[in-house]
Amino acid sequence: MVEINGHLVKWEEGMTVKRLLEIMNYTFPMIIVRVNGEAVNKEEWDTYPVPRGAKVQALHQIAGG
Repeated sequence: MVEINGHLVKWEEGMTVKRLLEIMNYTFPMIIVRVNGEAVNKEEWDTYPVPRGAKVQALHQIAGG
């Protein structure tokens, strides 16, 4: 299992940040992702591995005024 924003998701062999966001249906264009406390650049999402048991945060950036 992987925990993302407090939700448990079944871990998949070869899971990447991009795949996890797809599973969660997170499509907002401005998201900050941390895997086990480490920030992951958007350019790395396609290849950055999410290990079994990881704690992931996906935070939506919202601008306002």
